[in-house]
Amino acid sequence: MFAEILFGTTLAAIATCAGSLWIDRLYRASEELSFPENISERAKFRKPILFVSLAILFCAAQDLWTIAAIFLLALMTATDFEQYMLFDAMTLPLTLIGAARAWQMNFDLLDCAAAALIGGGAFFVLALLSKGALGGGDVKLIAALGLYFGGEELLNVVLTGTIFGGAAALLMIAAGKKQRNSYFAYGPYFALTAIYFLLTR
Repeated sequence: MFAEILFGTTLAAIATCAGSLWIDRLYRASEELSFPENISERAKFRKPILFVSLAILFCAAQDLWTIAAIFLLALMTATDFEQYMLFDAMTLPLTLIGAARAWQMNFDLLDCAAAALIGGGAFFVLALLSKGALGGGDVKLIAALGLYFGGEELLNVVLTGTIFGGAAALLMIAAGKKQRNSYFAYGPYFALTAIYFLLTR
């Protein structure tokens, strides 16, 4: 038990430093940030939150596939909360790892591929209809998660994440933190829900 905690904590420290440096590099290279003038202010709690979260989650993870997914999903949660951005540089490796994991663990590859295509396609349509409420990053995230979960579990992730995100949006509106027509980052709620399902499946 002690060895697992030590491993998870050490790996979390390394992942937090490397991940934060990666995020900062992506921010410097991007011209599409929502708050380019407030990067430092919006990221001031990133490292401690990432470290504590990753230390707990890495200790709970059962394999390296899950650890890799948690790492990427945690970073995507951070960037979407901070700048309303989900970077392709993170979504692509998440997709590749999901595909490799499905193959290595003998999942139903047809079901996983169909979930990625149908889930991503459905969110693409929603993104068009929502006029910006959902972005391209959300579409790619859902497609990537389809490779991890297959059709039935992806539906559970989407429904749970939507409820989770909707409840958070209502609380923010009630607290005066958001207006009804304000942009709201849904990506973190799908990412956090996916982490929960990865750890409990």
